[in-house]
Amino acid sequence: MGPTPATFRTTWSYPAQTIAGRRMKGQMNTLNLCRSCFLFCILVAVSLPGPGHAQESAAASWTDHSGMEVDGANVHPELADEAAGTVGIADASQLAPAPYSIRQSRDDAWWTGPMLANSAETLPPGHFLVEPYVYDVHSSHVDGFGSRAYMLYGLAQNLTVGFIPIVGYNRIADGRNSSGVGLGDIGVQAQYRLTEFHEGSWMPTMAIQVQETLPTGRYDQLGQRPSNGFGGGAYATTLAINSQTYFWLPNGRIVRMRFNVSKTFSNKADVQGVSVYGTGNGFRGSARPGNAVFVDAAWEYSLTRRWVLALDATYSHDSNTRVNGYDVVDAGSTLPLPGVRLNSGSSVAFGVAPAIEYNWTPSLGVLLGTRVILGNHSTVPTITPALALNYVH
Repeated sequence: MGPTPATFRTTWSYPAQTIAGRRMKGQMNTLNLCRSCFLFCILVAVSLPGPGHAQESAAASWTDHSGMEVDGANVHPELADEAAGTVGIADASQLAPAPYSIRQSRDDAWWTGPMLANSAETLPPGHFLVEPYVYDVHSSHVDGFGSRAYMLYGLAQNLTVGFIPIVGYNRIADGRNSSGVGLGDIGVQAQYRLTEFHEGSWMPTMAIQVQETLPTGRYDQLGQRPSNGFGGGAYATTLAINSQTYFWLPNGRIVRMRFNVSKTFSNKADVQGVSVYGTGNGFRGSARPGNAVFVDAAWEYSLTRRWVLALDATYSHDSNTRVNGYDVVDAGSTLPLPGVRLNSGSSVAFGVAPAIEYNWTPSLGVLLGTRVILGNHSTVPTITPALALNYVH
């Protein structure tokens, strides 16, 4: 979403990226291999019958989920008791039901959530979620190491609020690294749930989300270290519609799907000197990041109760970022100041993010994944490995 960092699940862009850097070209030779391996795992998993659930009755597999799920974890760690179906001894065929006739119960599927797509669920009042991420946004010349944590709290029924602190460190292959770990732009957000999924209904869980990005990160007056830029300098408002639903495959295993759409509107940022917008040392003026649209479709396949395969497929469109101002050549000069006009141009990017999840309990899990952004004439190609821990209480 331009130089202004947005939510972590929306656009992992390293803050030191400049307008000129957005025009870098690159090849992503590993993309097809990543996608092929992930799809192969899905095909193999789908071909297997659901393990260990032949004894579960139809009544148990249709039982509604008793614990609220937020970003893949159950708020209540207690699982519903499995119903014991009575089997008539007169009919021996009832003792061995076909493996594909048993649907996996949602209580038997534990999740952390995919790598990028936000959950449409909300926390019950008084409960909280903590989900820290560590990652490296790697391009041909820059490694943007970072960490951000989702800290969410159930404020009221169907309403969750929270904030997202961010820190980062940039390592530059052909320049000066960051002088130290720096604070990025902090996000505050609220989400209200509109509908909730119920088995047998076509209606997904849906929620509206509002996030405000606060310009707390350094972005201008960077001097000889442009890599110290970790923010965008502008307030930005993101409006999103998040949705989530469930499907059962022929083998009885669950696929959970999320589909989210968001748009970000940025205000103007005053800029002085060297900045993340590519300005020089004598620059005085302003920058207005372009509006941004982000679309994310995500799928999670429950391999077993604890293991999950996940995949995000993303599309983003960033409008033109405009920089206007002048260069101060000599403070005592009477000559007209030279004007500066910079335009980044609009950009479109496609990405995928395969991941694997492991859950110790319904409320504690870990995710390991990699996001791959394809490069083109206006987008920097990046590979971003990430590790996240999800805990709900």
